[in-house]
Amino acid sequence: MASSTPSTTKQWVLVSEPTGAPVLSGPDATFKLQTVTLPPLKEGQLLCKVRYFSNDTGLRNFIQSTVAPERFYVPTVPVGSPMRSGIIAEVIESASPTYKPGDLVMDFHLGTWSELVVLEAATSQTLAPLPNNLPLTHYLGAFGASGLAAYTGLKFAGGAKPGDTIVISAAAGATGSIAVQIALKLMGAKRVVGIAGSDEKCAYVRDQLGAHACINYKSPTFIDDLKAATPDEVDVYFDNVGGHVLDAMLTRVKRHGTIAVCGAVSGYNSDEPMKLRNWFELISSRITIRGFIMLDYMDKAPAMLQELIGAAADGTIKLQDNETLVEARIEEQPEIWMRLFSGGNQGKLITKLIV
Repeated sequence: MASSTPSTTKQWVLVSEPTGAPVLSGPDATFKLQTVTLPPLKEGQLLCKVRYFSNDTGLRNFIQSTVAPERFYVPTVPVGSPMRSGIIAEVIESASPTYKPGDLVMDFHLGTWSELVVLEAATSQTLAPLPNNLPLTHYLGAFGASGLAAYTGLKFAGGAKPGDTIVISAAAGATGSIAVQIALKLMGAKRVVGIAGSDEKCAYVRDQLGAHACINYKSPTFIDDLKAATPDEVDVYFDNVGGHVLDAMLTRVKRHGTIAVCGAVSGYNSDEPMKLRNWFELISSRITIRGFIMLDYMDKAPAMLQELIGAAADGTIKLQDNETLVEARIEEQPEIWMRLFSGGNQGKLITKLIV
């Protein structure tokens, strides 16, 4: 290895499984920043400098979950291991003929919270230039896991059809903001209603994303507002949050309607069980509730991405306010990720790493 090649990197390691919200400092801190020695590159590997971290609420389940590790949909993060996330990184040394120094690559979930990372060339994605000078960071959001989750959840898990009434929770977030536009512009929904956590976010969902209505779930009149916004009831509910919003939506989904479950963020940092008073609605109205993982549809990803990128290029889907980009040093990464759980983002929350 050339002497100019770095041999160590700063890296956040999981040192304690949280029982509620992750702890950012003190003796019970969930993560610890360490300096670790980089392993020598093996054939087919890449040494990369991380440029961007993808911040996703689902990462909370990587570090502690009610789901047993052997039943989890991707490898979890054991105590003592580096924290993982999606990343965009620049190749600085390659032991693969596929990539050369200077190339940009992405990994959906096998990157780590590190300044430098070793990736497998075979599982890394090449980043092609986007039309109209769209930022490559959209590969972590609208053209990455968030956009693919929105598309697959609506089309395959939800079975959305032209003319449907569709409700989407966390509608101002990374997945929800794309799901609103996919439902409206690509799937021909008759009516799209968003649910978000503030009046400002609801204004964004209505005025910029184009939803017919958006309901603030923190409002004391949420239940009545939801009923008024869905006078003909709901064909498909795209659920990102679970909790009392899901409970309310069980009373608004049509007979034989569908709930596509993408996430349950309201309970990720709680050790209390989720309570649903309206569960019998599922039986009474013969509602289908289906969980899904976008990784199950990777064979369809090229066609979906072609449609999404084309729609963004011609202005059908609007992305100009779809990212919250935070420039930060590696020391700040856990705190930036935690902003997701207090609503500190509009659209996709991305860390631009400063080294």
